[in-house]
Amino acid sequence: MKSTFVAVAASLAACAALAQDYSKVEVKATQLAPTTWMLVGAGGNMGLSAGDDATFLIDDQFAPLTGKITEAIGKITPKPVKFVVNTHWHFDHTGGNENLAKAGVVIVAHDNVYKRMSTDQFIEFMRMKEPAAPHVALPVVTFGDAVTFHLNGDDIEVMHVAPAHTDGDSIVVFTKSNVVHMGDTYFSGMYPFVDTSSGGRIDGMVAACDRVLAIAGDDTKIIPGHGPLSNKAELRAWRDMLAAISARIHRMVSDGRNVDEIVAANPTADYDAKYGNGYVKGPKFAEMIALNVLKNP
Repeated sequence: MKSTFVAVAASLAACAALAQDYSKVEVKATQLAPTTWMLVGAGGNMGLSAGDDATFLIDDQFAPLTGKITEAIGKITPKPVKFVVNTHWHFDHTGGNENLAKAGVVIVAHDNVYKRMSTDQFIEFMRMKEPAAPHVALPVVTFGDAVTFHLNGDDIEVMHVAPAHTDGDSIVVFTKSNVVHMGDTYFSGMYPFVDTSSGGRIDGMVAACDRVLAIAGDDTKIIPGHGPLSNKAELRAWRDMLAAISARIHRMVSDGRNVDEIVAANPTADYDAKYGNGYVKGPKFAEMIALNVLKNP
């Protein structure tokens, strides 16, 4: 068990190390609707609303990329960023908060994002300590269930979901643009990371998908926290994969199997070719979910 943890931590650390050469990162913008874009760089995918009213950004990746992010946004609109919504507390989605807040940007997030960012955290599965963020980087506006922005001819609904990737996840719906940003409740084309130590739950990941599937149309554009732009059909297939693997592992836990036995049973085998090519491989995903189910039976 310990060796498996070390392997996962080493794998994720290697991925993080690759992202440290920020000079080679290019921030690319893809327009999804007249006032809505998806931005990709290093870290969590970003969403953008730009128009006559204000510039609204979802997540802000790593601090060294703030200049590249604002430069990319500057090619879309002359208006500086006014609002940032953090979909959750993880550093690859909130790393630019400090820089942007110092420039006058208003940071908005769920109450639990503030709680976790304002205190020292430990991401158990990655064996990673994350110190409390500087005060200036913390959200200045927080909410419990939902908050709506009326900007650029759109109604942008920010909705908290039950514990999924973490206990502070938000999904952002651009109602008129027909775009949804799911944060890390969706990893398009790959197995996700469920942060049990931050209150995450595999069953909550499935529930978050169900919530989006209930409001999305066949032509809705879905921005995942990681991976390529997606759609309702791909999200449904991903959701069904999560539900199937979760059900298998729940049964194994009920049968009294321990984590090593569950991993050895290879419960992800029939999905690995499609979803096991990201930074979380099938055996590591099985271990992660087994530990999650044991903690949240």
